[in-house]
Amino acid sequence: MYIADQAWPDLEDYVESESLAVVPLGSTEQHGPHLPLATDHLIAEGLAREAADRTGFLCTPTVNVGVSTHHRQFHGTMWVDPPAFRDYVESMTRNLAYHGVDRVVFVNAHGGNVQHLREVGRRLRDDGTAYAIEWMWDESIPDLVDDLFEHNGPHGGPKETAMIQHLAGDLVREERLDDARDGGVVDYGRNTGRTFGARTYYDAVDNSDNGVFGDQTDATAEKGEQLFEAATEQLVRLLEWLDERAFEDLAPKPHVEPEPGSRR
Repeated sequence: MYIADQAWPDLEDYVESESLAVVPLGSTEQHGPHLPLATDHLIAEGLAREAADRTGFLCTPTVNVGVSTHHRQFHGTMWVDPPAFRDYVESMTRNLAYHGVDRVVFVNAHGGNVQHLREVGRRLRDDGTAYAIEWMWDESIPDLVDDLFEHNGPHGGPKETAMIQHLAGDLVREERLDDARDGGVVDYGRNTGRTFGARTYYDAVDNSDNGVFGDQTDATAEKGEQLFEAATEQLVRLLEWLDERAFEDLAPKPHVEPEPGSRR
């Protein structure tokens, strides 16, 4: 159920019986010469809306701009500073809690958002407002991603290219796939951007002239459909698991014995 399509009386039954919401988050940032700036938020929204349709849970509008300072050198990239992003997402989630939602899954498709969503989730859990967790689509299906692509990459690579070919193929500049591969970094490994074990980069352009990694020519819409279906299945299972949990079981565990101050 997409909340923005409803009139407020249409939500009465939902808020009486359900307490879970799905919040898609992405970015508006460069994804190489071949993919739209919308790549991350298109993927997040596609997965969140599909999982919500299959389960009946509530899906909110998408947060389209995230923490993307590390792509700032490329035209059109938008970002907000981390504190502003955290405060916005936390405030939005507290809004959901006001309407009775105490479990939230942040359906995230942008790596730069991860640590900040985790921090927001901890804040909300620690004060008893809600149990909110971050879910990253490709991390839910790592074996499939590895099986489908010989040269994957963390950004603008074949997995994201395939997903957009499936979700919004008209936005992919197919004639630039070779340029994306040849102008970026095909072999992305654990030592990329590291010197003597230290991360010696801050921005994507420090490692890749065109901002992307992997072999984009290995992507197809058919592979994208496989990824989308597999990730959606994982997300549906997560939502159903979370819905079955008692809220008290999701709350922070008590301090180990003896409780502080128990002998006073």
